[in-house]
Amino acid sequence: MAIELNHSIVWASDPAASARFLAEILGRPEPVRFGHFHVVALDNAVQLDFARTQETIQQQHYAFLIEEADFDAVFARIRERQLPYWADPGQQRRGEINHNDGGRGVYFPDPDNHLLEVITRPYGGWA
Repeated sequence: MAIELNHSIVWASDPAASARFLAEILGRPEPVRFGHFHVVALDNAVQLDFARTQETIQQQHYAFLIEEADFDAVFARIRERQLPYWADPGQQRRGEINHNDGGRGVYFPDPDNHLLEVITRPYGGWA
């Protein structure tokens, strides 16, 4: 039996803005509307479906594996927006990136303070 993650709902105060933010930072196509969702499609057939909530949003963490060649462009967009960024999920190493497992990685917030991460190598050596 094959099991693959298909999609996840990301709660947002403004789903259109949050989906657009992620798509722009990652260099993805414009989000697509599907019902009340604003959908960001990723290359591995996984979708993030942004949906509105009036409730207090609990911070979630979303990590994206990107090519080493794409890291500079993504990181430049983070810096252009003057977003805070960290080398660690505990947000202790502000203004730094990490070099875990021989790659590069950085954490940064989205408009609802979800902690996003881009990495160029999977942690722990898993491929």
